[in-house]
Amino acid sequence: MPTDRVQLYDTTLRDGAQMEGISLSVEDKVRITRKLDELGVEWIEGGFPGSNPRDAAYFRRLREGAPLSRAKVSAFGGTRRAGLACATDANIQSMVAAETEGVTLVGKASQYQVRRVLETSDEENLAMIADTARYFKALGKTVFFDAEHFFDGFADNPDYSLQCLATAARAGADALVLCDTNGGMTTPRLLAAIEAVRQRVPDARLGIHCHDDAGLAVANTLAAVEAGVWQVQGCVNGYGERCGNADILTVAANLKLKMGIDVVADEQLARLTEVSSYVNELANLVPDSQAPFVGQSAFAHKAGYHVAGVRKDANAYQHIDPALVGNSSRVLVSELSGQRNLLMKLEELGIDYPFTQDEIRALLAAVKEKESEGFQYEGAEASFELLVRRQLPGYARPFEIEDFVIVERHRHLRGDDQRGDMVAEAMVKLRVDGERHHTAAEGNGPVNALDLAARKALAAAHPRALDVKLVDYKVRILDSESATAARVRVLIESTDGARYWTTVGCSTDIIEASWLALADALEYAIGAAPDPARPS
Repeated sequence: MPTDRVQLYDTTLRDGAQMEGISLSVEDKVRITRKLDELGVEWIEGGFPGSNPRDAAYFRRLREGAPLSRAKVSAFGGTRRAGLACATDANIQSMVAAETEGVTLVGKASQYQVRRVLETSDEENLAMIADTARYFKALGKTVFFDAEHFFDGFADNPDYSLQCLATAARAGADALVLCDTNGGMTTPRLLAAIEAVRQRVPDARLGIHCHDDAGLAVANTLAAVEAGVWQVQGCVNGYGERCGNADILTVAANLKLKMGIDVVADEQLARLTEVSSYVNELANLVPDSQAPFVGQSAFAHKAGYHVAGVRKDANAYQHIDPALVGNSSRVLVSELSGQRNLLMKLEELGIDYPFTQDEIRALLAAVKEKESEGFQYEGAEASFELLVRRQLPGYARPFEIEDFVIVERHRHLRGDDQRGDMVAEAMVKLRVDGERHHTAAEGNGPVNALDLAARKALAAAHPRALDVKLVDYKVRILDSESATAARVRVLIESTDGARYWTTVGCSTDIIEASWLALADALEYAIGAAPDPARPS
């Protein structure tokens, strides 16, 4: 069996896009394609042109744009339908019209699925596989056969599932991709099936396509590679239907760093974290902070003895150098922190000030006191940095609140819609660099109105505040037993287009908690965050 290298095949744009909550535009798909090309992915499954106009438009856009530097694109679709010829099957012809270098044919490799889902005969299914593979090979395409439900089918009737693979191989398929479609396969059972395939079709290149319903997608993919599988399929950030697919970023990092297989170059691997964030942003999904290799918490240290170890030797509690995958170490500061955490965090933030031992103890006590009130700085590092900077000699707050009033009105709408219209207005008194400003603004809710009124006051003296955009707003109830009188914590994530930062506020009043987080976000943008336009 050929095992000269391992090929990365990404299916984010098709299988990943089937995840609940994802809707990618044509432009999103094109941009992700180019990012995966830069990463070094060899094959990109662009979509199912026969299923929807958006995927068909995507393939047109690719043909019209600049060529990819390395990656090749595959169109996805099923084998011909029972009783039809490839030349008259609309789905087959939509794949032809996509004009891609390769096609990925999904066909049933389970007798149960053939009889109960396709509702056709075993023989007709084999003919559908053979006819479709031959048809596309005659057109000069690279053909990947996705053997759907292979592992479950093998468990029920191994001979028929192997017959499906042998049929595709005889018809010219370039690779036979073994699919754990339901995602429930354990590793020993998966390896036993792969070994049977190698015995039946010894000269075929094999691929692996795992879903994560049992939490084993990445582990099974890596085990399959060790068993001789040549192509690995997966999705960026583990996107996919139900519990998702194997995360191709995690797979790529493990292949290169743990198994010594150079699926991407060193400089491409160093972009892994960037690619993860980029695709999350386009998919409009909150990143998984604990994602292996690329998550914000992947190399974060909270326990005091962990921090002490890392300070002596970075390898003490890190399995790799984070820079290899474009990530970095972080030290978390919380009520569990010791002085070492605090000192390393100050170094990490670039705060070079000769704190005395007493000052460090006082700062640590302040952190613990604030966290006892409900503040939390692990996920709000901008607020923590402000907490520290406010203790430094010479730091002056760019603004301070004197007063604010929020009025909400409910205006009834005429006609059948009796829901009405909510209007919020905020009146704010801010002292900005010693000068009082009294402003007002209407907004889409009280927090938005408060935000707009504050920016009006800051605009002249601190125009950088106008560049701040709120990208996420989270509210958490801290003591649910208090019901509507509960204390709440508000986290606000902000950006100015170049950087992202998170701030926190806490109060029994949700508006006050929101204002505390919002005020920190604006103050950080004005006074603490480094200006990317200025030389460092």
